[in-house]
Amino acid sequence: MSNLSDYINELKTAEAFSRQSRVFDEEYKGNAIVQYKRKRVREHVQLLVKPSSSILELNCGTGEDALFFAQQGHKVHATDVSEGMLARLREKKNSFSFGENITTELCSFNQLEALNNKGPFDAVFSNFGGLNCTSELDNVLASLDALVKPGGAVTLVIIPSFCLWETLLLFKGQFKTASRRFFSRKGRKAHIEGVYFKCWYYKPGFVTNCLKENFSLQKLEGLCTLVPPSYMEGFAEKHPKLYRYLIAKEESLKESWPWRSIGDYFIISLQKKK
Repeated sequence: MSNLSDYINELKTAEAFSRQSRVFDEEYKGNAIVQYKRKRVREHVQLLVKPSSSILELNCGTGEDALFFAQQGHKVHATDVSEGMLARLREKKNSFSFGENITTELCSFNQLEALNNKGPFDAVFSNFGGLNCTSELDNVLASLDALVKPGGAVTLVIIPSFCLWETLLLFKGQFKTASRRFFSRKGRKAHIEGVYFKCWYYKPGFVTNCLKENFSLQKLEGLCTLVPPSYMEGFAEKHPKLYRYLIAKEESLKESWPWRSIGDYFIISLQKKK
């Protein structure tokens, strides 16, 4: 990291997610939209990685995705800046025979050059906007080339600078939420478990431009463009028919313009040139 403010923000982020690690799985396991998001992301990754791949996961959290990919036969090196999140993953992986497919390392994605396990890997994976917790995403992306094998994949799930659902909240008078991504060049405050830190929002073009020298775009799709964001708890249960309809429509439009870049997230995959 190039400045003190980014370092302090990272410390706050680590503290926030370590606190949340105690309740994270319990809070989200019953959220139908969270489960929908995980299913979509995993299907996306599975289309691109070969069997028995080695995967470097950034901001792995409590390891739900690491456990899934390990169960599929992949070797996952799971990293996070939050010791609390990694502790939960270590607890969980010891309960499964396939847990031996997972290794863990406390490491910031802002300092990937300090990784003990530098691979190179068949794939790098980051889910649910963890990479939005840095103002220096360009530097993070620049560090990926050394970690990925030729022909390998990078799949990132990032929060974009425009979300259709959030913009529509203007009509409900929720101006602060509806506009929070519009004015985020200097970062917008977020808070978890009473700890405040900053997030930044990025467009797909920013990612492709940063990686264009050594990577080519493979796949881009929007996530929660028509399906509402997961913080709209209870939507799936209150409106089951509408929810199923929105899932079907999103599935058909997810890779089309403009839907691929106006969701709560976008999923972007790039392949390293051989």
